[in-house]
Amino acid sequence: MCETCGCGKPDEFKIHDHNHDHSHEHEHDGHWHSHPHDHAHPPKKVIALNLDILSENNRLAERNRGYFEAKEVLCLNLVSSPGSGKTSILEKTIQALIPSRRIFVIEGDQQTARDADRIEKSGAPAIQINTGSGCHLDANMVHLALKKLEVENHSILFIENVGNLVCPALFDLGEKKRVVVISVTEGDDKPLKYPYMFQSADLCIINKTDLLPYVDFSVESAKNYAKQLNPKLEFILMSAKTGEGMPLWFDWLGKQS
Repeated sequence: MCETCGCGKPDEFKIHDHNHDHSHEHEHDGHWHSHPHDHAHPPKKVIALNLDILSENNRLAERNRGYFEAKEVLCLNLVSSPGSGKTSILEKTIQALIPSRRIFVIEGDQQTARDADRIEKSGAPAIQINTGSGCHLDANMVHLALKKLEVENHSILFIENVGNLVCPALFDLGEKKRVVVISVTEGDDKPLKYPYMFQSADLCIINKTDLLPYVDFSVESAKNYAKQLNPKLEFILMSAKTGEGMPLWFDWLGKQS
């Protein structure tokens, strides 16, 4: 269970009734008599906890969104399972766009600063957030990172979320768009297994297309599964390694500004 957001915690706490009768026997005038003795307990109540655990996060996300809008910053939340290639995509994006556009990156991982180091070597300022046992970034973490990152006006801020297709789907960070990245090595049924992530995304990048000849992955099936959940979802086929699809990604970014 996620220690940060409490996912996996039941929405309803139930105590089952345990009512039963006991009969007691005793001897009187040489005869055994049975007398029922009711120890029935009163019915227990079912308490529904209708608390919005995300309400505070959503309030802070709106604060972040207002900050980005005031500074005309394009903020994108990149989400995926581990190993999909988010960091490689960011490296290629920074190298291609940094001459004409200022780029900043917030990196989320449970441990290490390896990805932030890679991003800075590519030419963009980055700050690492280590969540420990937490499985996602939240709006307050982003707010605290922004104080140190000093994002400039008219820039692009990429938030590379913790590798996880469950919890990050629930947490608005204040981003303008959410980009989910899957790789062809993961299986084309990812949208069916993790529906809310695809329902909440604006763009799906299908990465590592250079490996399609070697894996059992149907691009059309993956698209169809995702479209059933989110008819408005856009797709870009990409290989960060070969550069396939990168121009389409750059065009998409240009349209968001």
